[in-house]
Amino acid sequence: MKYIILLGDGMADYPIPELNNQTPLQAAQTRWMDTIARRGTLGMVQTIPAGLVPGRDIANLNILGYDPTRYLTGRAVYEAASSGVKLDFHDVAFRCNLVTLKETDGSTIMEDYSAGHITTPEGSAIISELDRKLGSDTIRFYPGISYRHLMVWKSGSVDIETTPPHDISGQNVSPYLPQGDESMKIRHLMTDARGILAESLTNKGRIAAAKPPANAIWLWGQGRPINLPSFRDKYFLTGSVISAVDLIKGIGISAGLTSVTVPGATGYLDTNYLGKAEYALKELKDKDFVFLHVEAPDEASHSGDLKSKIQAIEDFDTKVVRTVLEGIEQFGEYKVMVLPDHRTPISKKTHTSEPVPFAFLSSSTAAAEKQDATSSFNEQAAEQTGLCVKEGFRLIDLFIND
Repeated sequence: MKYIILLGDGMADYPIPELNNQTPLQAAQTRWMDTIARRGTLGMVQTIPAGLVPGRDIANLNILGYDPTRYLTGRAVYEAASSGVKLDFHDVAFRCNLVTLKETDGSTIMEDYSAGHITTPEGSAIISELDRKLGSDTIRFYPGISYRHLMVWKSGSVDIETTPPHDISGQNVSPYLPQGDESMKIRHLMTDARGILAESLTNKGRIAAAKPPANAIWLWGQGRPINLPSFRDKYFLTGSVISAVDLIKGIGISAGLTSVTVPGATGYLDTNYLGKAEYALKELKDKDFVFLHVEAPDEASHSGDLKSKIQAIEDFDTKVVRTVLEGIEQFGEYKVMVLPDHRTPISKKTHTSEPVPFAFLSSSTAAAEKQDATSSFNEQAAEQTGLCVKEGFRLIDLFIND
């Protein structure tokens, strides 16, 4: 039996007036996800436990079968695993976003949480410069992808309150600066970085090209190392993870999955959707399980770009889901699941905690149409089934064992 999870990050949403009060999933053309919903099992899953801040780390741990109330640490720890950065037990890893801040009427505004989706070479050059000028025996900066990078604080403090920059787009950042024990260390780093970035040749080039400069860093998502039980030991399955996002790759690596790099996988609307699906099918020739993650719908949601979100959902459906459904029959027995990890409503531009739809299909039911042939893959249809997995980490057991 072969298993594959196809995850469209942040696809779920709220009804939107411009769409006649439909959600983007309802409005988009999703023939292939609808096929899974009609011929398989459709329901809702609570991927964000009550009391936890909705985040990609929590949701994806849940979906892979790891109870986040037991295995939650700062997302930067998993990104360090993806980047090959070794952490000692007392080290604290921070996510280091390159962002664009703007001074307006005496306030400092989070103008762009991604510095205009700065390119990886540009971002790496900036982080390398910061490490040369701000790095020390206790502080190191490590380059990642695009705007997503790492800072490691040797024997640092985790007792600091931080805020994801994408949660405060367009807002005054002052109330959201790091708070708590030893937070001034982090604040000083952020302040010192602004002076260095103001003189950065990379930023001067971006400004000359009318692109947002990476004129600040934003430190958040901190945590200490944690050991995840192996996915193979839990489910007796070998597996791989395919994503352009270090956090997702790092969770997979921490669980013992093989991280697969797909050329042209960017995490945005221009990502290599088809390549991801083709690489997933290739991995299934030697592995039992693949977790395939596509970031684009979430990025469009954080930007409040409805048109791009619908495009991302439709591209995910036609280029990823269709390719997998048409190619997976070569393996005989298989199961395919499709879902978002959390909701990222266009109106909120950030993650929320409500349940999300899921659907899975097995080779034994793939050819059968259920009596309700009108079923489709969206929030409303999934709610109407009455099936809701209230503990998200149990969904994978239902998927594998049903």
